[in-house]
Amino acid sequence: MSVDPPVLAEIRRQIEVSISVKRAVLDDNLLLSQLNKLTELCIRTLRGGGKVVFAGNGGSFADAQHLSAEFTSRFLFDRAPLPSLALGTNSSAITAVGNDYGYEQVFARELTAVAGPGDLFIPLSTSGNSANILSAARVARQRNVPTMAFTGASGGKLSGICECLRVPSQETPRIQECHILLGHILCGLVERALFAEPGDGR
Repeated sequence: MSVDPPVLAEIRRQIEVSISVKRAVLDDNLLLSQLNKLTELCIRTLRGGGKVVFAGNGGSFADAQHLSAEFTSRFLFDRAPLPSLALGTNSSAITAVGNDYGYEQVFARELTAVAGPGDLFIPLSTSGNSANILSAARVARQRNVPTMAFTGASGGKLSGICECLRVPSQETPRIQECHILLGHILCGLVERALFAEPGDGR
């Protein structure tokens, strides 16, 4: 198989950029302390009988579903399911709300229906400016639903509504890579806190 040096160089460059952003995350003490706080919020929410609600658009929508599935199925070991959902997975509801109330309301309307003060809302938005995420975050604030968001470096308008875990990058792919990294860490810590891993002696 032939090797194209410019293509190989670009592959290496992108991997190096991804690593550099992750190193910046590792060195961001505020971000790490926020992830610790979010972990504690998740644990408290689930122990109190609440659920963890995720939302996002595009790639972040896929990440929202991914992380919710880690709660309701399993992450690192077998255990009881944890209550969680990702907004927007009911396509009939999305098209109905979008048609009747506008696309900006697709998450807000659903969040109003399913979430209360005992729950936790985790929106994901690389820009922090997605209109439907902003609308949902405002609903969460009005309904006293604790909210912490995953965003990019600026936090966007979302940072004026809720606390944001800001990945130190402006590039959407790099931000999303770190969102799923942080989300996986969150899932693992919550799982270990709520269940004894087989063989850990607890």
